[in-house]
Amino acid sequence: MFSIEASNLAYRFGNGQPVLNNVTLQVPERSIYGFLGPNGAGKTTTLKLILGLIRKQQGSVKILGEDFSQNRISILGKVGSLIESPSVYSQLSATDNLKVYQNVYKVTQSRIKEVLNMVGLGAAGRKKAGQFSLGMKQRLAIAVALLHNPSLLILDEPTNGLDPNGIVEIREMLQQLNRDRGTTIVVSSHLLSEIDRMATHIGLIHQGMMLFEGTMSELRAKKSRTSSVIYRISNMEKAEDIFSQKGIVCERSEGAIKIPFQQKEITAQLIRDLVLEHIDVYEVAVEADDLETIFMQTITG
Repeated sequence: MFSIEASNLAYRFGNGQPVLNNVTLQVPERSIYGFLGPNGAGKTTTLKLILGLIRKQQGSVKILGEDFSQNRISILGKVGSLIESPSVYSQLSATDNLKVYQNVYKVTQSRIKEVLNMVGLGAAGRKKAGQFSLGMKQRLAIAVALLHNPSLLILDEPTNGLDPNGIVEIREMLQQLNRDRGTTIVVSSHLLSEIDRMATHIGLIHQGMMLFEGTMSELRAKKSRTSSVIYRISNMEKAEDIFSQKGIVCERSEGAIKIPFQQKEITAQLIRDLVLEHIDVYEVAVEADDLETIFMQTITG
């Protein structure tokens, strides 16, 4: 089952400028879905359309198996979200901000304390939100999104304004929510390294079009050509001849030879071939590109 099924979403600004072009995405139930794209790619617009925050011009959306256009109120009771800047009441304390939503969601006072602790604001419950840093406001907005224990959590740049320790804490909290409670989480972020550590599934969007959707392992398999093996050896000219005779394209890189990664058995055989030709092998290392490199290579074709 999919927690979100969006089909053929298209959107244009009032001046006719296209923002989204037939975007289709499927977020598997109980997944952590990383939604990635450069600024202006259409991530926030897609999330707003899914949540009904802007009027849909084309396409369809199902959330938690239900048609969003037919069951909007019922569905939103099961969804928590943070889109763009955190919306908090500056004159109210963190606790009182959550009390605003307490009656709407029909949650207990103990739940307010629980979510404040979850986002690291347990000691700041009485402090007015207007005195919060951007990172603390971001945490409070996440607490609001979590208040009613949603089945689906949609977060747009949830670690914006957080220091490195705060980023780690939010990441671990989201992973725990997903692991222990089965919460499906959609995270839009420009911090590719964080998505790389957290996500089970990935959607890549660029210029309003989806370029890839699938698991992290599928993305890496799709881009397996981006991994290389680095050989640091005593005789690069002779090694190049050996590789060339085997039909392997190689290049020199920072005093070493780089070849595309194939299979570990082939790597082992190449090492034996080099040694038999009296070439000293000082180091062999696999250079696997991180998510950022894979992402950039995907959007540039």
